[in-house]
Amino acid sequence: MRPLMIAACLALTTAVAFADEPKQEPAATTTAAAPAPAATAATATPAIKGDSAAGKQLTYTCQGCHGITGYKNAYPSYHVPRLGGQSEQYLLNALGEYKKGTRKHPTMQAQAQSFSDQDIANIAAYLSTIK
Repeated sequence: MRPLMIAACLALTTAVAFADEPKQEPAATTTAAAPAPAATAATATPAIKGDSAAGKQLTYTCQGCHGITGYKNAYPSYHVPRLGGQSEQYLLNALGEYKKGTRKHPTMQAQAQSFSDQDIANIAAYLSTIK
């Protein structure tokens, strides 16, 4: 039953991620020097204030892998890190990189792509407060 639920969640997440793609705005052209976009990208996410209570509601799927002490995947075999108590900025960066595709992990990319920037801020706010 559990593999079926996981597969259904992943299929739904992937469908939502692909459904959102046409809505993305095209990249704006800039006339500023190269450092300006990097500064904007670095400060864009922290401007969103995370709501820990809303983040708690969004992390129910995270607990399946990240909330189980000593959990390892069958293939490939690796340890799944515990997220509770991580730095909020680290969590913002990691989820943002999964969402953009610059950090590679198929399941995490699918999960992150289903979240808005506000959702990611809420998740990071919540996870950084738990032990």
